[in-house]
Amino acid sequence: MIDPKYSQLLFTFLMALFMSCVMSLVITLYNIGFIDGIVMIWLKAWLFAFAVALPVINLVLPIVRRLVAILVKKPHG
Repeated sequence: MIDPKYSQLLFTFLMALFMSCVMSLVITLYNIGFIDGIVMIWLKAWLFAFAVALPVINLVLPIVRRLVAILVKKPHG
């Protein structure tokens, strides 16, 4: 198992992996449809999308956490 001190890194890695996978597939299919060689085209797009998504998630995560803290009611008590 992975040491808990790496949980934040694991979270951002997995979030970038899954989101870039889904988004690159959807956008590739939307733009060019089911054509011959689609898998290789999508995998290339996924690799690029992941390379962008991972640092972006690490940059925006603290901002998103702050926004959520502002927008969510604090429990009374």
